[in-house]
Amino acid sequence: MSKQYRVAVAGATGAVGNQMIQCLEERDFPIGELRLLASERSRGKRLKYKGEDIEVQVLGEGSFQGVDIALFSAGGGTSLEWSPKAAQAGAVVIDNSAAWRMDPEVPLVVPEVNPHAVAGFKKKGIIANPNCSTIQMVVVLKPIHDLAGIERVVVSTYQAVSGTGQKAIVELQGQLKAIYCQDAQPQAKVYPHVIAQNVLPHIDIFLDNGYTKEEMKMVHETVKIMEDPTIKVSATCVRVPVIYGHSEACNITTARKISAQQAREALAKAPGVKVVDDPANKLYPMPLDAAGQDLTLVGRIREDVSQEKGLDLWLVADNIRKGAATNAVQIAELLIAGGHI
Repeated sequence: MSKQYRVAVAGATGAVGNQMIQCLEERDFPIGELRLLASERSRGKRLKYKGEDIEVQVLGEGSFQGVDIALFSAGGGTSLEWSPKAAQAGAVVIDNSAAWRMDPEVPLVVPEVNPHAVAGFKKKGIIANPNCSTIQMVVVLKPIHDLAGIERVVVSTYQAVSGTGQKAIVELQGQLKAIYCQDAQPQAKVYPHVIAQNVLPHIDIFLDNGYTKEEMKMVHETVKIMEDPTIKVSATCVRVPVIYGHSEACNITTARKISAQQAREALAKAPGVKVVDDPANKLYPMPLDAAGQDLTLVGRIREDVSQEKGLDLWLVADNIRKGAATNAVQIAELLIAGGHI
C-alpha cells in the first residue's frame, strides 16, 4: 500500500479552498487524513470529500500537529501568521497568497516550468503558489523561451471576477439582474465601479510607478519562476464581467526568429498546454471552454507584423483551478514524487 499523507486545507470554505478539496479528490491524492480549517465564522460547517462529510475546524494552535502538507488559501495576513507555525509543526506549506512569493528563501513554483525549485522548501518549510495570471502565462512562455529565448513580454489580461472571490461573483450576478430586469440600480461594493457590461483597468492598488500591484506581480514573479532576470515584462491587468477564466493577450519578443508554426509545434508538445488555433473554423481559446479544466489553452498564434522577432498569442485558463488550486495540488504531488516528504 502506498504511503498516505495527512493534509490540511486552510481557508477550506472559500472558493479556492473548496476547489483544492475537489482537486485532491479528482487526482486521487494519497490522503490518510484530511483536516479542513477556516475562521471562526465557519465553525461547524461540513464539506464533502469522497462522499464523506468532514467538519470544518477553526484555525488555531494545534491545527497542524501531525500534518504532512498544509494547503493555504486563507489570505496574506493569515498566511504570514500561520504558515511559519505550520512549518514549525512539521508540515510543508503550499501557500496561495502573495505573502511569500518574493521571499528569496521561498520557492515560487509552477510544476510545468520549474519543478526542481520545490527542493528549496527546506529553508522555511514554505512553497509559494504564484499569482493566477502569472501561472497561465509562464506555462506558455516556457516552451517558447526554451526554443528561441524570450527577451520581452507585453501582456494585457482580461481577468474574471472569481479572482476576487465569491462576493464578486454575487455582485456581478446581482448587477446583471438589476440591468436586465430593470428592477433596481446596479450597485458596486466589491469594485470601485459597476463591473456588469463594463471593464475595469484596475486590479489591486495603484503604485507610484503608475502600474497596479497585480501588474507588478506579473513582472517580478515571471522573472523568478523563469529564473532569468533578463526577461522584461510589462503588464496591463483588466477586470472583465466573466465569472471563471482569465484571458491574456501576449506580445513576445524573442532572441532568435521563429515562425508561428514553430511556436505552435513547441506549444503542442508542452505539458499543461492545449493548442486551440484554427481561426478559419472560428476556433480559439475562450473562458467558457477553459472553465472547469486544468489546461492552459493557447491560440491566435501569429508572427508580429511590427517586428522581426515577435510573436502574438492569446491564452486562457481557469483561474480558480490551474491559476490556484490545481497548481497547489500539483506542487504537493511533486513533493511526493521527489521523495521530499
